[in-house]
Amino acid sequence: MRKRRGIKYWIGRLHLWLGLASGLVVLIVSITGCVFVFQKEITESLHKEWYYVRAGGKPLSLVSLQQKAEHALGHPVSSIIAFRDPAHTWEFMAYKDNDTALTIFGGIAYYQSVFLNPYTGDITGRRDYKYDFFMVVKYLHWSLLLNTPYGQPIVGWSTVVFVLLLLTGLVLWWPKKWIKAYKDRSFRIKWKGSLRRVNYDLHNVPGFYSLIPALIIAVTGLVFFWPPKMPGPPVMRSIPDGPAVTAATTATTPLDRAWQTTSAEMPGAARMMLSPAIGKEGVIYVYAYKDGETYYGYDVLQFDRYSGRLLDHRKNADKSRFQRLVETNYDVHVGAIGGLTGKIIAFFASLICASLPVTGFLIWWLKRNRPHPVGISHVAPRNLTKTSHPVV
Repeated sequence: MRKRRGIKYWIGRLHLWLGLASGLVVLIVSITGCVFVFQKEITESLHKEWYYVRAGGKPLSLVSLQQKAEHALGHPVSSIIAFRDPAHTWEFMAYKDNDTALTIFGGIAYYQSVFLNPYTGDITGRRDYKYDFFMVVKYLHWSLLLNTPYGQPIVGWSTVVFVLLLLTGLVLWWPKKWIKAYKDRSFRIKWKGSLRRVNYDLHNVPGFYSLIPALIIAVTGLVFFWPPKMPGPPVMRSIPDGPAVTAATTATTPLDRAWQTTSAEMPGAARMMLSPAIGKEGVIYVYAYKDGETYYGYDVLQFDRYSGRLLDHRKNADKSRFQRLVETNYDVHVGAIGGLTGKIIAFFASLICASLPVTGFLIWWLKRNRPHPVGISHVAPRNLTKTSHPVV
């Protein structure tokens, strides 16, 4: 009589077929995530002259720097990143997209930036993000180099499958008995075993140790795919006419006044991203971040484009706990929320995730193409005749 197959067998089959179906996408997304983790540190170490200058005197006006940047870029500036650190350059970025294209390269008309010495206006560096190595890696990670509407669903649903693979993998990993022989098999790699055994352990053991960070990375990745509806700052409008709204009422330009007001309102902000107003009723947006790298815990300020008058200040402290949690998503995803330690964890977790489709495929391939059936006793722990794991 044929032996009845238990639930663990069917979980194993589900794990196998889901892995074969999504393995290539998981491999690409994981390895690109691994490469991207330290992009900031690598880029800044290779191009220090882009990012740092000798501090000296008072920075030039933002408008004059913006004009220099636009002359160099040949496009209007869409955002400015200014730093509190007096030795840091300021970045002026120009961006325009095209949602109708199939690939990410066709979907970006231009995506460039120049770095300016804020004291002299000299250009210290240029970066074409459209073809920049780390940005191409990011596009590959984000949507497989397809435009977002086409590539994101593939990555998103593959990530859903990967979460299921992690959970079913935990069920398959779970020792049948918590005795030394079974625990050794689940927690240690038997480097002196056969090629099939070593490969199986490389899939089984690191997969367990990376489970929690891998789940965190995967779930935070899904938040980009299915972003929750979040209340944003109120939509304000600039008023072109009326008292106290003309540029003549200010000693500086509206953009500079927005910078100065934000600096005064948020003395602890390490960097600010300013978006010049678009259209006659558009406002100047300023996003104030508490440090030079992470994005969570920011304030949003809106200023009148004609006078630079503060129209609204949405403080981080006034956000709900859920809003603040969601806004940490990117920093958790890349490990930046934990500083260098968090990035190292994210790096190795992503590297292990990239290895799982490879070792998993080899488990299936080697088992499928082995010359003779291998008895259970061939791989069973010493003094045991049964094992809770598939024979590899």
